[in-house]
This record gives sequence, C-alpha cells and structure tokens, in this order.
Amino acid sequence: MRTKSLKKNKINVITLGCSKNVYDSEVLMGQLRASGKDVTHEAPEAEEGNIIVINTCGFIDNAKAESVNMILEYADKKERGLVDKVFVTGCLSERYRPDLEKEIPNVDQFFGTTELPQLLKALGADYKHELLGERLTTTPKNYAYLKISEGCDRPCSFCAIPLMRGKNVSQTIEKLVKEAEGLAKNGVKELILIAQDLTYYGLDLYKKRNLGELLEALVKVEGIEWIRLHYAFPTGFPMDVLEIMKREPKICNYIDIPLQHISDSILKSMRRGTTQAKTTKLLKDFREAVPGMAIRTTLIVGYPGETQEDFNILKDFVQEMKFDRMGCFAYSHEENTHAYLLEDDVPDTVKQERANEIMELQSQISWDLNQEKVGQVFKCIIDRKEGGHFVGRTEFDSPDVDNEVLIDASKHYVKTGEFVMIKIIEATEFDLYGEPV
Repeated sequence: MRTKSLKKNKINVITLGCSKNVYDSEVLMGQLRASGKDVTHEAPEAEEGNIIVINTCGFIDNAKAESVNMILEYADKKERGLVDKVFVTGCLSERYRPDLEKEIPNVDQFFGTTELPQLLKALGADYKHELLGERLTTTPKNYAYLKISEGCDRPCSFCAIPLMRGKNVSQTIEKLVKEAEGLAKNGVKELILIAQDLTYYGLDLYKKRNLGELLEALVKVEGIEWIRLHYAFPTGFPMDVLEIMKREPKICNYIDIPLQHISDSILKSMRRGTTQAKTTKLLKDFREAVPGMAIRTTLIVGYPGETQEDFNILKDFVQEMKFDRMGCFAYSHEENTHAYLLEDDVPDTVKQERANEIMELQSQISWDLNQEKVGQVFKCIIDRKEGGHFVGRTEFDSPDVDNEVLIDASKHYVKTGEFVMIKIIEATEFDLYGEPV
C-alpha cells in the first residue's frame, strides 16, 4: 500500500554510462540548483530524496541491461511508496521510449537526450539560458569533463550513437573557454575534453577541423594545468594538434583514440574509412611527433564475420604497437545499425575468449611498461584518499579507466586536489606505488 511521502522535495540524479552522461547530469543539476531545487547525485538510500531522475545508457547490451534494471528498481520503490516520482532521460530513453513507456508504465515520464527544458519543466524548474556552461560537478574537485561537441557524423556500422545523439554539433570556442574559466574558478585543475569524436570538432561551425585552435585558447585559461584528449577518431585526425601537444606543457602527452579493429576486411565492414597500413602510420607519426606520449585505445572482438585469421592479425598488431592503455569489448549486435543486417555469427563464448585473450596480452604489455617507470619521478594529481592510500595519477592516466598511483597514507601525507612529485618505487600491471619527493 502506498504511503504518502512526508519528505521535502529532493531530487536524486543517478548517472549510468559514459563521461558524456556525467556531463549531462551535471548540467541538469546546475539548472535545478539555479531554480532553487534541492538536488543530489547518487545519494545513499537514507538520503536519496523522493524524486528520482535516472540518466540512462543505451550503447551496448550490458549497459542497456544495467539501465533497465535501475529503472525497474526505482519503479518498484515508487510502487512501495519509498519514492514519489521517477523520471528517465538519456540514451536508452531516446532510443526505446515507446517500448519503455509500454513496459514500465510506473515511470512518470521518459525524456530524450535533447529534451532538457522539458525535463526541467516536469521537475518544476525553468531552463535558464544564461547558465550556459555552468554545472554542478560530480567529479573530484580537481578535474572536470568538458564536452566540446555532441553527436556524431561517422557512419560506423556497429554504432548506435548517432541514433541516440544525432549529428555532430560543435560548441563555440568562446563558450568552451568561458566554461573552462568557470571550472577553474571553482578549483578545477584538469580538463578532460570529451565528444563522440574530437577529430571532427569545428567542421560544422568553422568549416575546418578546429581542435588545435580550441586547445590554443584553452591553454590560456588561468588555473588549468592539464588538458586531456578523449575519443579522437583516427580518420582525418588534425595533425597540428600534435605540434601543440609537444609545445604546450598544459596539454597532457596522452590521447584516447578508439581503433576498434585492424584487419582490413573488418575495418571495411565496420565502415571505419581507414586501413591497417594507414592506422599503423598514424600511430608511428603520433609517437615521432610527441615522444613518450601515452596512447589509449579500445577494440571490438567478435564482429560479424571475424575469422580466426582476422583475430590473429589484431593480436599481432596489439603485440607490435604496445599500447599504453587499452579496453577490449565483445561485439554487441545493435538493432537499427548497419551491422545489424549482418549475421551475428561469432558465438558469445568465442567473443568472450577473444576479449580475454587480448586483455591478457595487454596485461603483460602494461606490466613491462610499468616496470620501466620504477625509479622515475612523475608529476601526479591526487584525486582522493581510499582505505590506506592516497590515490593519484600521472599525466599519462585518465580517471576511472587507467593506472593509478598509490601512496601509503600511513607513511606519507599528500593533499587531495593538488599536484605532487612522486617517485615510483614499485609497479604491478595496472597500478604504480610511489612516495613524495
């Protein structure tokens, strides 16, 4: 039986999926706070409030399942009178709204990825244009994501993002600089540039790839010490960015460039617009232009038609390239994508075995690369204290996905949110252990 909640209206925002969703949740929360709303992010159950907003992910099967389970959990809480209202937004909602409305009628309302004003209205708040770029950040105070564009114009066969996020729309350099200045005033020292495709930045606004010009403007923002690049597409990469990275100490010698595969037949079917030869040359050019840069990539195994030979080509490439960081995913057969027309013919067990094999290979590469760091001193940002350690990162590591530097808190004190010079004394596959110097 439903009991009327006596709680004051408090809105709890729950974020699932990628850093782009984190950014969207932060914008939503900034708008709610500006309208005088009591808002929190992923609060513990005792403090979670009576109005729930779930920002969903609809990218691949696992992410969709996590989002659906979260919606069902809160629909059930609403049924039991533990919360009053449940709203759902984000990519899953954009992609499957009619099905979700039919299957989970207990949700008050579903919203797409471009319906922020409507969502705010449903929450009793006004959309304030003058707040452009202002957010309630949810990351540790020292870093923040800066979303430089939305959507994607690439035709990749396996990807549903254009269905959920639309075509590429870049933000102006002026707006992004203003946003960066606001973040810096609030203590942010590291900007992590994100987009579905950084490589494409500016083509719609400036009729040219303009990531370099944006970086030149952002390095002038006082208080920002690190600028990190995430999700650059390999085809058409603006090479002037490498010159700026080498010249400007604020730009981390780091790039996240998802390659997905390397076998020519798979790349062609994936509609990636490149070849093994072109990709290998690009990576060699990266390393020549910026010696010592860390390259992160992501790969997909088990794509339709991937033979053992294709997989062996990929393994050999991983062994040869020795990526500093890597993620590997089993292919997910997504409806309404171009690849959905193909037969999903690699068994799930084989997909998983291949993913495990790639990650085992990468684990050994990572171990070898990390051993080379022992005895060296790195500038590290300290993100947090966890258990018996302070946890930091070098410029070669992004939050949540890369290596961390662990400092024994029983022996050393370092201040969270600050940069510290750390000497590496020990290393495992994915962690470094260090002490301040």
